[in-house]
Amino acid sequence: MSRVAIADRGRLIWYAVRRGLAHVAGRLAALRVLDLFRWTGRGERIAIAPQSLRTSDPTRASEIYAGRFALAGKIVICDGRSPFEMEPPTADWAASLLGFGWLRHLRAAESAAARANARALVDEWIALQGGWHGIAWRPEILSRRIVSWLTQASLILADADVRFYRRFLRSLGRQVRFLRWTAADAQDGVPRLQAAIALTYAALCMTGQLRHLKRATRRLSAELERQILADGGHVSRNPGALIQILADLLPLAQAFTARNVAPPPALLNAVDRMMPMLRFFRHSDKTFALFNGMGPTAQDLLATILAYDDARGTPVANAVHSGYQRIEARDTVVLMDTGAPPPLALSADAHAGCLSFELSSRQQRIVVNCGLPATGKGNWRHLARATAAHSTVTFNQTSSCDFYDTRLMRRVFGTLISGGPSRIVATRDADDHAEQVRVSHDGYAGRFGVIHQRTVTLTADGRRLEGEDIFLPARGEALPAKTPDEFAVRFHLHPSIRVSPVDDGHGVMLTLANRDVWTFLAHEDRVDIEESVFLGGRTGPRRTVQLVIHGNARRAPRIEWTFALTSETLPTGASSRGGREQASGLSR
Repeated sequence: MSRVAIADRGRLIWYAVRRGLAHVAGRLAALRVLDLFRWTGRGERIAIAPQSLRTSDPTRASEIYAGRFALAGKIVICDGRSPFEMEPPTADWAASLLGFGWLRHLRAAESAAARANARALVDEWIALQGGWHGIAWRPEILSRRIVSWLTQASLILADADVRFYRRFLRSLGRQVRFLRWTAADAQDGVPRLQAAIALTYAALCMTGQLRHLKRATRRLSAELERQILADGGHVSRNPGALIQILADLLPLAQAFTARNVAPPPALLNAVDRMMPMLRFFRHSDKTFALFNGMGPTAQDLLATILAYDDARGTPVANAVHSGYQRIEARDTVVLMDTGAPPPLALSADAHAGCLSFELSSRQQRIVVNCGLPATGKGNWRHLARATAAHSTVTFNQTSSCDFYDTRLMRRVFGTLISGGPSRIVATRDADDHAEQVRVSHDGYAGRFGVIHQRTVTLTADGRRLEGEDIFLPARGEALPAKTPDEFAVRFHLHPSIRVSPVDDGHGVMLTLANRDVWTFLAHEDRVDIEESVFLGGRTGPRRTVQLVIHGNARRAPRIEWTFALTSETLPTGASSRGGREQASGLSR
């Protein structure tokens, strides 16, 4: 174990202890008895209720009124009991319930019954869990509840009597006090940033919290500058983090304006950097690439966020800070993971997918990574994070990253990545005929003495993607003689594709849902069709297949493959492009 690894683990242990101490201090600060010395007078009120960008469904309001809570893929029927008394079927269901994001569905109903129901449910929570609850008062859930209560304040407080109004403000103030004590020790990454966002919301929206605005703004600015990279990506390398963060930051910027306070420059700069990256990660069908914890794309929320993008800045092709590459030609898009794992404390959702890529054309996904489902992530997380769940090379059935998994660390942080590719070299080249990306990583160098180098070349007409995987010795002039050298080059396919093997076993014909036909050729190597699973769809896990090239690196140090569009279904009235010549691409 290296000194750096030991130091990282020591910092995590100290952080866990410090988080526990902050937790105790926060509980003391949030004691209800202290409310006797913090009288909520007539002058304290909710000054503004910010807009919520998340999509609402008024039909869900009647289900909630009937005691049917469908959250995080699970349904709980309360049968006259409070939902806060029910045994949660999953941790995700509990987090969704206690985060109160479902209040937006009641607001969408626009009825007196929905407003009364919202008020009754909030009152039940205050009575049952407002003093303390082990799950409800976790910083990541507490942050979501504070934002939900503030954005839905007009729903909760409409027609409310003075007694409920004051009880609501006392509870909200108690939660904000607790979060102020524990925000700095919330789990690093999006949860810590959301805690800073929630405190800023509270300082702007509650008249009794305005004195804390300067401190909250400094905390928010520091987190944004640390977590939002120069190219607009998030430090966790999860593309989906951008959607969730922007869904809170955009209304927050409007809340500053509503209170006649200038938004901090760090907030505006972060938004300006993130907006182009939303388009960077989108395929031709407008869904996000499945890298590092990304699941199904919330298309409605994404469209709402993009409507705020007035500048429409062009996304970079080489997101060097985030560790991704994008090649686009005509209707074809290639996205490639060319980055090292994020820092240890931020790697709970990171995947071992270095040099994996995804391919789409004419609003059709072709090559994908497995991704993660929207619900039930815990059942799939171990499988989905492995290198074998990505469209890249696996050596000796081993992931390119080491996963640090102990009971203590898992309980506080989740399963982290403690080692993986550290030296990644990426170059780009382009001419009038094609664009090429060449990348290598050393994730297998220490264990198997091999460097994996991948080159992908997309022709200018977008009709041909040429690839090459090379296995180079990490030391000396040859691969270690006594080290296992089995490899598998994997290409996971989208489940909408129909696969037909070619007679010689070196190729496969791929028929897309729009009836375009692509051909995959492995040239000198045999292609096997094996089972796979697609987890990143909106309808949950789906069976699919993967194309796999097996071999031994000493006997076959170079693998060449090609995806080529061989038959295109033209729209009605469209003319043929004329000819089927395909550019050969850049010379190697």
